[in-house]
Amino acid sequence: MAAQERDPYGGRPDKRQAIVLAARKVFGREGYSRAGVDAIAAEAGVSKRTIYNHFGGKEQLFQSVALEGAHEVTAAIKHIMDRHLRKVVDVEQDLIDFTLDRIAAVTAFPDHFALVRTIEAEAGRIPPQILKAWVEAGPQTAHHRLAPYLRRISEQGLLEMDDADRAASHLTLLTITDVNRRTFYGLLPLPQPEVTEIATNGVRAFMRLYGPEAK
Repeated sequence: MAAQERDPYGGRPDKRQAIVLAARKVFGREGYSRAGVDAIAAEAGVSKRTIYNHFGGKEQLFQSVALEGAHEVTAAIKHIMDRHLRKVVDVEQDLIDFTLDRIAAVTAFPDHFALVRTIEAEAGRIPPQILKAWVEAGPQTAHHRLAPYLRRISEQGLLEMDDADRAASHLTLLTITDVNRRTFYGLLPLPQPEVTEIATNGVRAFMRLYGPEAK
């Protein structure tokens, strides 16, 4: 957070960042229900009062941590999309390379994806407004951000599709979702040759559905 930005509860940005990082670890380790403000304060090296001054309470803190992590991951994946899909030379290979980098990005944010595991495991205990905000910002809507890239590739005649959102969802399900389910979002990593095989087979299945010769 930039130095001139103000926290809505009037707190110092450096303290706020320490709390966010600590809360991400504690929520990811203990879950939403079990994690207490005391444990988060101890992890951050601040008082409970400091947490309440910055966030107002546990619910607001969890929402801030979940959304900030989702936005960080979204920005990283947007960079990967731009690198691989803005200018396509070999559509199948470019999609494979994009998929492999997208899969690798999960391991770059271990604390965030520990939080994702918490959200999926405790969805029934997390306030609905938090779930709704997280779904809109998080990985469950990633295919909407991928769709414009696939649409542009289709306009170049390299793919054929009627619905870019649906095609993006299919590519995600065939590749990154498969790996995430098998690894529990990076908790139990697969050997790289196996990851490459999943990505390659997933993209080739996608090409059979949406390649220019598929229709």
